Amino acid sequence: MTAGHGVAHAEEPPGRASGAAGGGASHAVQLWVAQPEATRHGLAAFEHHPELPVVPLGPGVATVLVGTLAGATSPARRDTDHVGADLALRPGTTVVPVDPSHEHALVVLEGAVTVDGMTVTPGHLAYLDAGRAELPLSPAGDAGAGARLLVLGGVRFPDRLVMWWNFVARTHDEVDAARAAWQSGPGDERFGTVRSTLDRIPAPPTPWTPR
Repeated sequence: MTAGHGVAHAEEPPGRASGAAGGGASHAVQLWVAQPEATRHGLAAFEHHPELPVVPLGPGVATVLVGTLAGATSPARRDTDHVGADLALRPGTTVVPVDPSHEHALVVLEGAVTVDGMTVTPGHLAYLDAGRAELPLSPAGDAGAGARLLVLGGVRFPDRLVMWWNFVARTHDEVDAARAAWQSGPGDERFGTVRSTLDRIPAPPTPWTPR
């Protein structure tokens, strides 16, 4: 989903909109990528990619969510130079080739992962600076267990960002304008209307606004 100047969405379990009973627990990761100046004022957009490239990497396997990794390129839209991959590790060392111009972050979802002599577990983010051509990764702990993680990378974003609630902007004034448009109701042209059984969530007040 590309927000552009503004977008609204609803997060519902499968079948809820049609009245069917929801089925069990869901596990998901939501990744936000700031849009550059050239596209952030454009129209909202949505893409669905049921199949993404899968790349074997020794004992591990990577699904390329966005960008290019190990020669495989995701069809997902990207407006800046970045990459994201879902990596399943098995016992042994998986060497992930990466772009040296990128900074990288590791987000462990299951198990534990060893990188640069440190062990990363769920709930923690490991930052790896630019200048690396590869990332040697291995499951930590039980030798028979694997691990699952996200590998995220990209060049440094050129602009300073202001983030508040669901708004990403460059200044407080831009956040205030977006919040006012959202608070005006579902008929606002900036964010549009979503058909959903869920109630619209009001935006909280910003911390810089006098009360």
